[in-house]
Amino acid sequence: MSEFYEAMGGADGIRKLVEAFYPKVQEHPLLAPLFPEDIAPVMEKQYMFLTQFFGGPPLFSEQYGHPMMRARHMAFPITPERAEAWLGCMKKALQETGWEPDLQMAVLERLKGPAFHFINSSSN
Repeated sequence: MSEFYEAMGGADGIRKLVEAFYPKVQEHPLLAPLFPEDIAPVMEKQYMFLTQFFGGPPLFSEQYGHPMMRARHMAFPITPERAEAWLGCMKKALQETGWEPDLQMAVLERLKGPAFHFINSSSN
């Protein structure tokens, strides 16, 4: 396991982050329309992906194969504004974890790359 994953609290820490994050997504006017009403399967996939992304067990790959996250997100119109909104929701969720501010910032910084990589639509 990576030090990053361990610093985040391992499986429990990742679960806590995902559970804090998705209510914010569901309430966000730019993001909510992209997600199904039953958010539980999305949350589980996010938990598996973040576990793997931050150096824990390769849960996502074991269940679904290579993440190929950009390809998996192509069906959804992801604009720069939506990427920023996603990161904003994540920042709020990170603040609720109680993790050290430096760790929160490091996690957010690490997620910026993928968030902007998924952009596939221009601004409206």
